[in-house]
Amino acid sequence: MKLFHISDLHIGLRLYETSVLEDQRYILEQILSLCEREKPDGIIIAGDIYDRSSPSAEAVAVFDDFLTGLSRLGLYVFVIYGNHDSPERIAYGSRIMAENKIFMSPVYSGHVEPIILNDEYGEVRVYLLPFIKPASARRFFDAEIDSYDDAVRAAVDEIKADASKRNIIAAHQFVTGASTAESEEHIVGGTENISADIFEKFDYAALGHIHRPQKIKSEYIRYSGTPLKYSFSESGDTKAVQVVELLEKGTLRLSQLRLVPLRDVREIRGAYAEITDLKYYGGTNREDYIRVTLTDEEEIPYALEKLRTVYKNILRLDYDNRRRRAGAAAVGAPDKRQTPAELFEELYERQNGKKMNDEQIKVIEAFTERAGEADL
Repeated sequence: MKLFHISDLHIGLRLYETSVLEDQRYILEQILSLCEREKPDGIIIAGDIYDRSSPSAEAVAVFDDFLTGLSRLGLYVFVIYGNHDSPERIAYGSRIMAENKIFMSPVYSGHVEPIILNDEYGEVRVYLLPFIKPASARRFFDAEIDSYDDAVRAAVDEIKADASKRNIIAAHQFVTGASTAESEEHIVGGTENISADIFEKFDYAALGHIHRPQKIKSEYIRYSGTPLKYSFSESGDTKAVQVVELLEKGTLRLSQLRLVPLRDVREIRGAYAEITDLKYYGGTNREDYIRVTLTDEEEIPYALEKLRTVYKNILRLDYDNRRRRAGAAAVGAPDKRQTPAELFEELYERQNGKKMNDEQIKVIEAFTERAGEADL
């Protein structure tokens, strides 16, 4: 049996306030094409379908088109909700959709019923465990639940998986040791972390929540990662569909199918004259989503407007030069004996890498003196 594993679609997300709905529609159509070509038996979507619990009508339409395409291909579809999703919205209509082999995780009730598939090697049991918080688990279990680890462990222990069968679990949690990206949300202090050993009794754990594709502790406990890059920290990542082929009990084949975006997310660094030279940008996709870091010592007037004539979708412009580095240096607590003018001089020097001249000092002293008089 062959299954695709994807997660964290985040449909409706805005990348630096720019809508990427067109890019999301494009990549989902690409996944549909891969399904048609590779003919998997099913696909697991491990949470964070939408970027917010109340998605826009356009975002819902994009996911509806994707589900319809999967259904037309005759695939089994397994969907769980993540921390960004509304459990009730994802669960809505689940019993009707199950008749068309689309299984949406119900609102968690303290029990997970397996979905049983069959192939030449026997049964494959798929368990859909949606995103769980300690508060949502406490009312179902007698055990003391103080952490996310306690909550997920109790929920998984409740699953009495038959060890003689092939068992798969889909879950959406933060497993300790995962490599994260800037686009993810984390709870301060790492209290949402759970241990990978919770999933050891399963033949494969299809995880969502972390945006970088990776294995955790075992080849068979895996995050698929997002199908698109959702931060510049992911600019060097390769996005892919995870492919899981289950043979006889204990034997799995794992592979990836690379995804190619409509527009990449990448970073450019260099002097203005260098990166606006045709020799530099020729042959690249000038519509990619780009972060530019200019290294010129003097700031370029109207740099963003000028650069956008070459790179249409610049989402962020930074400078890295001596003046900026000086401004970024740690600033200690101000000396209470310093006058407002002296504090301003110190700030100017940190930001600009040089001292104010005599004329500038006179202007600031006059300004602060007038401000002090106004306060009186």
